[in-house]
Amino acid sequence: MQTRFLGWQGTKGNIIALIAGGVLPLAFAPFYYYLIAIVSLALLFLSWQGVSAKQAAMRGFLFGVGLFGVGVSWVYVAIHDFGQASLLLAGLLTGLFVGFLALYLAFFAWLGKRITVRSLNVADFVLLLPIIWLIFEVFKGWFLTGFPWLDIGVSQIEGPLSGYIPIIGVLGASWLVAVTAGLIIALWQTRRWYWGMIIVVIWGGGSLLQQQQWTTATDDRIKTSLIQGNIPQATKWDPKQLFKTLALYQARTEQHWDSDLIVWPENAVTAFHHQLKDLYFDPLAEQARANKTDILLGLPVKDISSQQYFNSMMLLGSDQAFYYKSHLVPFGDYVPLEWLRGLIAFFDLPMSAFRPGPIQQELIHAAGYNIGISICYEDTFSTEILRSVPQANLLVNATNNAWYGDSFAPHQHLQISRSRALETERPILRATTNGISAIIGFKGKLIKQTEQFQEQVLTGWVQPREGATPYVRWGQKPIFVLSLFMLMVWAYYRRITVVEPKN
Repeated sequence: MQTRFLGWQGTKGNIIALIAGGVLPLAFAPFYYYLIAIVSLALLFLSWQGVSAKQAAMRGFLFGVGLFGVGVSWVYVAIHDFGQASLLLAGLLTGLFVGFLALYLAFFAWLGKRITVRSLNVADFVLLLPIIWLIFEVFKGWFLTGFPWLDIGVSQIEGPLSGYIPIIGVLGASWLVAVTAGLIIALWQTRRWYWGMIIVVIWGGGSLLQQQQWTTATDDRIKTSLIQGNIPQATKWDPKQLFKTLALYQARTEQHWDSDLIVWPENAVTAFHHQLKDLYFDPLAEQARANKTDILLGLPVKDISSQQYFNSMMLLGSDQAFYYKSHLVPFGDYVPLEWLRGLIAFFDLPMSAFRPGPIQQELIHAAGYNIGISICYEDTFSTEILRSVPQANLLVNATNNAWYGDSFAPHQHLQISRSRALETERPILRATTNGISAIIGFKGKLIKQTEQFQEQVLTGWVQPREGATPYVRWGQKPIFVLSLFMLMVWAYYRRITVVEPKN
């Protein structure tokens, strides 16, 4: 079937692709205009109509430049404001990062057009291109340790498609957004009512599924307090700041001994465990036991024999246990190429030689429940959170958002955490250095949150859960099987209907 759309030729199509990518971050926090994701993808798909594979790659690249140039602009803040790089150098490094990510989409756009003809038809828009987008997001979340930021499914947390997230996860929701974009194009081109009906069924089904509960509440609630110390990143690792920081967190903790669980953020303590064990941690643990409270706190832990150190969360109170961060942030937790150290300050940040912890670690048992812990952007990796469920009744994410100042990053990260809560139907306690700390319900709804750039203690009741969502049971297998089936249908349809047009 030939389409009615002839495509945007030349510069016009390039500009549309760039703008479509640039507005896509509006679908995410702090804006939440989730319908923009559909419009943005529809424009991208249409920009590939009637062009060569090389032109499609260029438009995929421009879309990626718009998407990541706006959506992860906060990388500049980390490099310039806290990495002490000049404005020019920070801009250059940010631009290289954005361009590198945009190349992913350029490649998959080229690949998609190589296996089609210049004129895309309804089967391409509805079946093939959503799979191309899904593969792009999967690759982005895996290649070079992965960067699963701005996955479109996350943007749907406030919309009807969120009903599918406990079943097929965020990637599945991304695929449904892309399918919806393809269906809208098909409806517009063919004027056939059934394309619109499919959209209604998909979105109406998602709305109904939002009411479904896949897990059950445990018998008891627990009272929790999250301490947001608001220690400035510029002075956080200054040795002169250490005892002031310790005094602040201890004082706020002692004010909330009526809580069952108290959580401090990532690296709240800026000294190694062995350096403060006798002086600070042992007395604090004794107080916690006396008040029947458990404390989870972030700190670096050094293995004295190997001299390696780990980004960790420690349990004090009913027991002492550690969780070691296993998925480290390149150029944050460690420098991938050690020869880069010394070139600029950003490549030699404090505590930037962490070692990864084991992939499989025992869950920490605190406040009477099993807790799945993630540190910093570990919770952006959906499959890594799945390792702790369904055994974990509650999830905790401790992070340091101070690196990104007043940018999109803290809002986007909170939205990602909400999607992890919905995938697993587990409440999440999110403790951050300077905001946004939050108590997130098992349906991904915000129960309470702090203001940014303020010292606050967030206290509230949490209901742990047990059981498993379909996504926890099956992971990403269903969406991959369904995509393979759609690819087979597309190949069959192409085989019997498409004839390469003469130029």
